[in-house]
Amino acid sequence: MRKCFIYFFLLFYSAFFAQTKIKGQVIDFDTTIPLAFADVLYQGNVIKTDWEGKFELLISEYEKPIIVKHKGYYDKFAYANAKTNFLLIKATTNISAKQPELYTDNKVNKIVKQVIENRDKNSPEKALENYQYKNYEYLYLSANPDSISSKIDTIYKKKLFGRTKTKLDSSNYKFKKLVSKQHIYQTEKVNLIQHHKNTTKETVLATRMAGFKQPIYEILGLKLVSYSVYENPFEILESPVQNPISSYGRLLYNYNIVDTVKIQGRKAYRIYFQPKKLRANKLRGLLYIDAETFAVAKAYYRIYGMVNINATYTFDYLKEQNLWFPNKREIKVQKGTSNEDLKILGGTIKFNASEEETVGNDTSDHSYLAITSKVFDIDFNKKNIVEKPYIKIDVPETSLDKPDNFWKPFSKDTIDNRKLKTYVSLDSLSVAEKIEHRLFLGRKIINGYFPISYIDLDLRSIVKYNNYEGFRFGLGFVTNDKLSENYKISAYGAYGLKDEKFKYGVTPSYRLDKISETWVSASYSDDLSEIAETNFATDTKRFKIYDPRPINISTFYNYRRSAIGLESKIVPKTYSVLNLEYNRIQPLFDYTYLLNNKVYTDFYLTTAQLAFQWNPFSNFMQTPKGLLEYEKRHPKFSFQITQSVPALESDFTFTKLDFKTYFEKPYLSGQKSAVLFQAGVVFGDAPLTHLYSIAPNSINKDAILKRITFAGKNSFETMYYNEFFSDRFAALHLKHTFNRINLGYKIDPEISVATRMAWGNIDNTHNHLGLPFKTLEKGFIESGIEANKIFKGIGFTAYYRYGPNQLPRVDDNISIKISYHLDLGF
Repeated sequence: MRKCFIYFFLLFYSAFFAQTKIKGQVIDFDTTIPLAFADVLYQGNVIKTDWEGKFELLISEYEKPIIVKHKGYYDKFAYANAKTNFLLIKATTNISAKQPELYTDNKVNKIVKQVIENRDKNSPEKALENYQYKNYEYLYLSANPDSISSKIDTIYKKKLFGRTKTKLDSSNYKFKKLVSKQHIYQTEKVNLIQHHKNTTKETVLATRMAGFKQPIYEILGLKLVSYSVYENPFEILESPVQNPISSYGRLLYNYNIVDTVKIQGRKAYRIYFQPKKLRANKLRGLLYIDAETFAVAKAYYRIYGMVNINATYTFDYLKEQNLWFPNKREIKVQKGTSNEDLKILGGTIKFNASEEETVGNDTSDHSYLAITSKVFDIDFNKKNIVEKPYIKIDVPETSLDKPDNFWKPFSKDTIDNRKLKTYVSLDSLSVAEKIEHRLFLGRKIINGYFPISYIDLDLRSIVKYNNYEGFRFGLGFVTNDKLSENYKISAYGAYGLKDEKFKYGVTPSYRLDKISETWVSASYSDDLSEIAETNFATDTKRFKIYDPRPINISTFYNYRRSAIGLESKIVPKTYSVLNLEYNRIQPLFDYTYLLNNKVYTDFYLTTAQLAFQWNPFSNFMQTPKGLLEYEKRHPKFSFQITQSVPALESDFTFTKLDFKTYFEKPYLSGQKSAVLFQAGVVFGDAPLTHLYSIAPNSINKDAILKRITFAGKNSFETMYYNEFFSDRFAALHLKHTFNRINLGYKIDPEISVATRMAWGNIDNTHNHLGLPFKTLEKGFIESGIEANKIFKGIGFTAYYRYGPNQLPRVDDNISIKISYHLDLGF
């Protein structure tokens, strides 16, 4: 009886005083950034959150508050809930308190200083002259099926005039069913990494992509984060950030020793780093620093913001080399606080912004992109001779058709049963939906062509409009690889309804070398060109539904051109074009060129032209289809020299030099800044047709509304056609684009602010008769705002001219234009 009483008492006591373990996370209310090492108080006990703001508590009384304290924030009171074992606490910034100043402890500062000073000794790329290894990389897009609700939702959607539309949404149910069986997308590759001195090259040994017979080569070069933890700047989604173990990084980050641990039997300091500005959406994480060599033995990186990125690096200690060598790299990308869709692999994927356990109506709220990379077969003894070091990735034809048994050694390491099913399912889906054909078609269309059997129809020549020709209808084509990979013929014909003239051109070409993409060509054309237009021979002619600037131009000249040309990518990171042309020029407006007491109303020009575009910071990939610029980096530079050749029947002698550079900087927030600088100069005697008008885009009419036309990309919107001409000039375009603003009803403009300025001059203005114009020695400045992509790609721009060439009437300095941006979805 006594034993029964004791048993009953203990059972009652444990039930009465039962404790429940809950997990939680503390985040910033506005940014959702986790608050590392915040104090969590509960019933007199104090614990600290970890570096991800997470904590665990034993709860005995739910009515007792959990209090969170952190410097720079109001104290936050929260209460656990018996219905859930997860608690998300959002702390609010104390705006009345002084911004907390963070300092690194002296001891940690000395350790970090040693890490920085020993970087070259510990980085394999710097410490070792030669090595090579193989690497297996697996990329997949997936979701955790357990996090997705399978219920069918009822959606109430309000229309524009207040009416409500009701419909059932089963997308969550279908999405859960899909990701329970397979991943959304996946691709694998095995590559050989060779390093010799300061050069590293990757050769793809095998690759396969679910749903594609031929790989999407751009994905093979996908680099979400830096390969080396010692790189500076450190790259996140192709955006550079300061590395916390760089000299400059110490000015931006605060460091804190968490504890001392053992890794592979060696003592290591566990150091947490975070931005000195606590609420900054910048890099933060944990570094495990070898206490003897001060090398990074393990690393965790996080970025919270528009995109949430988790990256983990693990290393193996090699005793013989006294070096921590990379072993495994894992990356996970999820959507952060942005309301915008994060586009990956050509699709639109929506990601959950935080750890709040809510399920939205959008089926892909829980999707993520992950990459796992594993090193094997390391060799330090082989001396590598890296051929063509400017080619960072080489994809030979033999890597595209490896049998299934090749992949078995790599597949055995994974227990994910969804992996194999993804290949089978997506291969079937690709055939059924013709995904591969649509991708092939999209690449053709974005470059301005539509494939029809042995030819690609030129979409740019079908219809155009300008003030001289009126509507211009035409037909053009180029033969494709189905006919031959070694030669091609392009031709076009067009007719203007207003000038009632036929224009045409034909260009046969022959490929001299496949690897360097060297082509030789000959051409003849009879057509029109805008007066004083600057074209770079190396510019890519992208497809446009309309070309806004020529619509209102009326000053053209006719040319009859015979030419031979050579184009090649044989020079590293450079695309080069060499042309020799013979032209008969006939201005189609009132113009006379007076030179040495001789009058020219039409003239002959023979010119030699050398043009090249140099992309020194981009990375290139050699594929069976040719050379691909897979990692486009800025700045880019274009040079062009045009020299008249009097010995080959040319009426004038002149030299024309043109230069431009373009720089674009994207930010992790989704915003971007762009700078375009262009300059040119003509030495000698050249007619007005071959000078510079600097891309004006405004018609000379009195009322603002009468001047509303389409905006150009890099044109001066308040400069009137034929207002200024120069034989030497410099122009600067500055632009910053903000994130899109969602105003509802599918209205989400992309706002940009821009300033454009130009300076120029011209000698011997009295030699150019018939067309009045001004000079630009005092300069030209305009600034404006653009609201692009407001609805279905349509937007508007507004610019104002000011400075030395401002016009007397205020209205004449204002330009309002319609903009249109076509998104083909490729």
